[in-house]
Amino acid sequence: MNDVLNKAPEIPGEDLILRPLRKSDAGLIELYGSDERVARMTTSIPHPLPPGTTESFVTRAMTSSVDEAVWVIDGTPAGGAELKGVISLKRMDSAAGGKSQSEIGYWVAPAWWNTGVASAAVQALVGANPLNNDTIFGSVFQDNPASARVLTNAGFAYVGDAESFSVARNAKVATWTYIRKLN
Repeated sequence: MNDVLNKAPEIPGEDLILRPLRKSDAGLIELYGSDERVARMTTSIPHPLPPGTTESFVTRAMTSSVDEAVWVIDGTPAGGAELKGVISLKRMDSAAGGKSQSEIGYWVAPAWWNTGVASAAVQALVGANPLNNDTIFGSVFQDNPASARVLTNAGFAYVGDAESFSVARNAKVATWTYIRKLN
């Protein structure tokens, strides 16, 4: 049986490719996701990482879903690592008039922080617009200005402050919210 069930298309980017997850990605996702520095900058990764969390995530991500598409940030086209991080688009309720909207989420392993990997991945995903969105939203914790720069460099505009719950921090965290209109 093919271990790639997610129908998300492969998307080429600068020195990387965004590709659907494989079962074989679970080990590196667990290694990087269990790093407290990564978990604390996400809303959904717990720290410490409970047993079975990664396998559940990979299984869910590999299941064809109309609600969320997940890709691995793969650096092998430029001779780099097979998994540098993860990026996703999660569909949101359509706005009045049937506009298609998604929320972008991403994390990059610390070894590739401040190297342009996140920017290249976000720009590739937005450029491909695989879910045919009219609008993509993004939200970053205010103590992560590098992630905010990733969004603004990809053409996202700041729209306001909010709060999101971080599982790793077990607390609400102040966020900056961004929007990118595509159509």
